[in-house]
Amino acid sequence: MTEAFMTVGSAEREFTAALRDFARRECGTREQRDALTAETGGPHSPTLYAKLAELGWLGVCLPEEYGGAGGGMTDACLFLRETARGLVPAGGFVTSVITAKAYERFGSAAQRKAAVGGAVAGQVLSIAMSEPEAGSDVGALRCRAEQQPSGGWLVNGHKTWISNAHLAEYILLVARTGSGDSKHEGLTMFHVPAAAPGIEVRGIETMGGREVNDVYFTDVHLPADAVVGRVGGAWQQLMAGLNAERLFLAANMLGLSERILEDTLTYVRGREQFGRPVGSFQALRHRLADLATEIECARLLVFDVAAKCDAEPDRLFPREASMAKLKATETAKHAALEGMQMMGGYGYATEYDMERHLRAAVVSTVYGGTSEIQRDIIGKSYGL
Repeated sequence: MTEAFMTVGSAEREFTAALRDFARRECGTREQRDALTAETGGPHSPTLYAKLAELGWLGVCLPEEYGGAGGGMTDACLFLRETARGLVPAGGFVTSVITAKAYERFGSAAQRKAAVGGAVAGQVLSIAMSEPEAGSDVGALRCRAEQQPSGGWLVNGHKTWISNAHLAEYILLVARTGSGDSKHEGLTMFHVPAAAPGIEVRGIETMGGREVNDVYFTDVHLPADAVVGRVGGAWQQLMAGLNAERLFLAANMLGLSERILEDTLTYVRGREQFGRPVGSFQALRHRLADLATEIECARLLVFDVAAKCDAEPDRLFPREASMAKLKATETAKHAALEGMQMMGGYGYATEYDMERHLRAAVVSTVYGGTSEIQRDIIGKSYGL
């Protein structure tokens, strides 16, 4: 897909071109990607991630005072789109940048230096919210942090489906510290070194490899200054980050959708049946036309919301961010299913990337707020 119709400046075009060149050189072949992902058994390569840090790209939307580039949401979306499109194994970036943005808004000076500066330098960050009985319903969290006479905190509980906890230097923990009239009251964020005594990380094997984990906290002692933001204020702090979380996930899946379309086109142009390329048959040609149109709609939506966020950085866009996340992730899932169908049996073969694309796309409609939750948020924004 071309960029002629995208309203970007020369700096954005140069950034996009540099990202594409990097992806071609470093992980442009299946052999390169297999070798890189073998490092962790999942979609993250510490070796390649270190190269991205050296280039200064991991701080694309983080403050200059911590080594970042000081860019905005559009810059972050360009990075996420192109790394996904280029199949760059930098799976730790999404959780790291989402978590770093929370530290940027609410962390102390020392916390920001450690977490935001660490993310820019190539450290992975993770955020721990979900529990066995609390997924979409964040207010049902039971993992508890009790204040000690010394002023510190004692944490006990079980978190699950925690992305990149096994790679993380720091975990941003959301735990219950009290109660109130609302179930969302009494939640607090904590800055937790992942190597702190009492923390156990157990991988959850999934179709996508090693990405998510159970994290157990057993008598984990935290100092008084481990609180991020305000005691009891985690719910409001989480809401303040929804623009970034949903938009970043949307940009990531936009890039994957575009890669799926490119891979499908390559296949149907080269595969012949009945004496001609299968892409020349009207049934496939029309399906590809519809798919390309849907991806273009997702692209326009994602970057429109990013531009709105950049224009008004202190304003929440819950409806628009949910729309972007819903559209981009559902489009990616649809694209992968269509690509697999059009490739026939080869779509299921591990020698091609399509089956990997499907595994990556399907789960995107679940994490970061399911499609059903996004639809509910959008509906409520209209007073329904």
